[in-house]
Amino acid sequence: MTHVRESLPAPASAEPAEGVGLLHRLGRWCARRPGRVLGTWLLILLAAFAADRAWGGTYEDDFSLPGTSVQTGADLLDAHGSKQVRGTASQIVLHTDSGPLATHRDTVHEAVAALGKLPQVISAADPLSTPGAVSADGTTGIVTVRFTENPAGFETSYLVGVDTAVQDLRADGVEVEYGGPLGQLARPKASDRLSEIIGLATAVVVLLAGFGSLAAAGLPLLTAVTGLLTGISLLGLLAAAFAFGNAAPTLATMMGLGVGIDYALFLITRHRRLLRDLNDPAEAVGRAVATSGRAVLVAAATVALALGGLYASGVGFIGTLGAAAGLTVVVAAVAALTVAPAFLGIAGHRIDRRRVRPPVDEPDATADTWHRWAGTVGRRPWLFLVVGVVVLGVLSVPTASMRLGHIDNGADPADYTDRRAYDLISDGFGPGTNGQFTIVADLDGTSEGRGLSEELHDALAATPGVAHVSTLTLTQDQALLVTTVTPETGPQEQATADLLHRLEDDVLPAALTGSGARGHVTGTTAAQLTFRDVVVDRLPVIIAVVVAAAFLLLLTVFRSLLVALKAALLNLLSIGAAYGVVVAVFQWGWGGSLLGVEEPVPVESYVPMMMFAIVFGLSMDYEVFLLSRIRESWLHTKDNHASVAAGLAGTARVITCAALIMTSVFLAFLLSTNVVIKMLALGLGVSVVIDATVVRLVLVPATMYLLGRANWWLPAWLDRTLPRLDPEGPAPAGEKR
Repeated sequence: MTHVRESLPAPASAEPAEGVGLLHRLGRWCARRPGRVLGTWLLILLAAFAADRAWGGTYEDDFSLPGTSVQTGADLLDAHGSKQVRGTASQIVLHTDSGPLATHRDTVHEAVAALGKLPQVISAADPLSTPGAVSADGTTGIVTVRFTENPAGFETSYLVGVDTAVQDLRADGVEVEYGGPLGQLARPKASDRLSEIIGLATAVVVLLAGFGSLAAAGLPLLTAVTGLLTGISLLGLLAAAFAFGNAAPTLATMMGLGVGIDYALFLITRHRRLLRDLNDPAEAVGRAVATSGRAVLVAAATVALALGGLYASGVGFIGTLGAAAGLTVVVAAVAALTVAPAFLGIAGHRIDRRRVRPPVDEPDATADTWHRWAGTVGRRPWLFLVVGVVVLGVLSVPTASMRLGHIDNGADPADYTDRRAYDLISDGFGPGTNGQFTIVADLDGTSEGRGLSEELHDALAATPGVAHVSTLTLTQDQALLVTTVTPETGPQEQATADLLHRLEDDVLPAALTGSGARGHVTGTTAAQLTFRDVVVDRLPVIIAVVVAAAFLLLLTVFRSLLVALKAALLNLLSIGAAYGVVVAVFQWGWGGSLLGVEEPVPVESYVPMMMFAIVFGLSMDYEVFLLSRIRESWLHTKDNHASVAAGLAGTARVITCAALIMTSVFLAFLLSTNVVIKMLALGLGVSVVIDATVVRLVLVPATMYLLGRANWWLPAWLDRTLPRLDPEGPAPAGEKR
């Protein structure tokens, strides 16, 4: 490690270099004209916020799957069904502990009539005159209300009319709970404010501990918050034109806040080091943007590329979640390259004033802790490689038993009305009533509908796993036969998914053979299970697309075949470990109660796909910053051992601080009441910890020591073919790398 000292930048002239690049000029311009930059950003932010408040859209989960049997069945019902089967159904559950529900007959009739007159309501079915709508003991009834649109997307003021319609029932001693989409509308409005405050507070503590001054700690936060507020406002505007899931704003906030602080932090750290050697703060900012700013661009492009790869799933719901997170990542990168330089221009030489402790800067010698750690790994690289792989392998073990599904209302907090409705239905009618299937037989012009009805009913009733089959009915135009199948098991159970496949693949084709009719299984539960199957089938495509795209980007940036391949493989290992932790906590129930999840639940079907894209992108973030510094030293010294040590030591403190901040931001969202958000928060938080410790401190240096000069090998023909994309850019004149 005798060359490490030489790899650090030498003092540079304060005179601007001739022929500097665009990023250099951008950073210098922003630092010299901070008023214009910050004023422009303030106007953009205020305009976006005001437009969002005036015209912004709402967020709603859309699991529609064009071209699938379940979607075809739903479309047929909309086209041919009566008002009893059209639209979106939601349940209002009535329960009494003081005798049969029938003793409140008049009040029930009046409430149902009032519900039927509400705007957007197609029909409301009286449980006392609907077969199967009252439990065997007579104490629980289900009012099925059909809406023209999904009520989960209505304004909360709509609930005033619903509450008014059932107020006499409640006054009469009947418990009234809202289930399904109406229950989602009635949930307490979740706020990410506390999670954001915790993440920001932790960031302040970490930045003060790591950098010592109030200015150096505050500038990354101001930059990140500016980008986040702008990005979230823009997302709200986009939600007016495109369908974004309920988790989109929370996911966008997690990503925007985390990477926003990171990107500004990397730039400011580089600036402070350059400022020691220059008399012109604006020139130092320009050079920081020209070097670390390029790494920010590459890192942001990698994350956005990974998130954009979600569109390869062919599922719009998944793609738009990725787009929401990608939007705030891109805005965060733009803010880091413009807002941070403007703040640095205002701070000038005063950036290290108001210290809470003496500032600690990047190491200048080989005797610091991180150089010593690099030397320890370098002496026994095989040992550290094996230990690191074993740790990740052990954490990945639960992944093999991952069971995907949809987390139903049974996992919600007990103070939610839809959770109470879910429990009342399970207790009164059996768990399968919360996950009923609608069977649609498209008669396709055949006149055998009535004769087919009895045969189809018997086939469905004889199917293992079926608790009840309602009477088949013909639609008014006699185009469809419709019935409801109640499974024996709840919507989260694997047995319910098995029943769906049995009905689609075996029972319906056999029962309708020779009739010319075609059968479809539809309904909310069928749609959710089909969505899961589609996601599982397309996950390998997502993995292939994201890994290939990231590999090509790293290959182009670092001009090394093995470095790009190693980065992709190590990231796959860290993702497997993060999956394992999620499975152990949520599916196996190891500590789930500590996170507010009282019972084991399946892993939400789209969580692995989202986690893969996000974790892969974030892992590449740190990989780009670390490898950029290693390659910078390699180009100067051609000493692999010294370059690995210099790169690790030069980025250790800033990456550690960045990882602590991002982990705290993610884990703060464990306070969310949404179980899916909890899954993503835990998985992403754990992945950052793994990447910043096991991968960056152990596996990356160990593999690079073992590969030696082969790290930087690239076939000549490939070198000529690939475009040139230097993450750090050419050094300005007078600056030695």
